[in-house]
Amino acid sequence: MAVPKRRTSKARRDSRRAHWKAVSGPALVECPQCHEQKLPHRVCSSCGYYNRKQVLEVE
Repeated sequence: MAVPKRRTSKARRDSRRAHWKAVSGPALVECPQCHEQKLPHRVCSSCGYYNRKQVLEVE
């Protein structure tokens, strides 16, 4: 079983534990067709367009 050679310093331990705060929410881009916010490289859920082509029928 692996055993650490040196004790982990408080600074190293705390900086590792604090890193989860650095993750932000998902990046959003504006749909060029309807100007709604959407995830990049995904079909727009409000208009059904992707890469300026309609790929879904949205009611």
